[in-house]
Amino acid sequence: MKDVNSVTSTGLSYLQVQENLEKLKMTQALAALDRLAEEASKQQWSYTEFLGKLLEEEMTARQERRLSIKQRLARFPWVKTLDQFDFDFQPGLDEKKIRELATLRFVEQADVVLFTGPPGVGKTHLAIGLGLEAVRVGCSVYFVTLSELADHVPK
Repeated sequence: MKDVNSVTSTGLSYLQVQENLEKLKMTQALAALDRLAEEASKQQWSYTEFLGKLLEEEMTARQERRLSIKQRLARFPWVKTLDQFDFDFQPGLDEKKIRELATLRFVEQADVVLFTGPPGVGKTHLAIGLGLEAVRVGCSVYFVTLSELADHVPK
């Protein structure tokens, strides 16, 4: 059992550390504090190792939240990655070209990409896959179909 009133060599008590993490809104670090402190003690981590692992927990959680929010804001109808696309199902599709698009160089160059074809060939899946890739690297994305876009054009 931890002595919550014990003071470290820096003068901070365990409770003060918890309060500081709360004030800094480092919720994941706060949640991981006990577990990592215990592991640090057992594994004899240096202070830097302990702090690094504590901060990594927080940064990972924040990155996951950021991705989740950006995906929600993108309004994808579903989540389908490019890795889930069955290129064998569409032999006429140039997989190399799609993989090139996945580098997102077209975004950097402000190029437009349009997928055309009959229903059921994977246009939406590919668009979502590219959108998810863009979200992953920090871009803001908004998914809209052509028919939805046309509905919003002033007449």
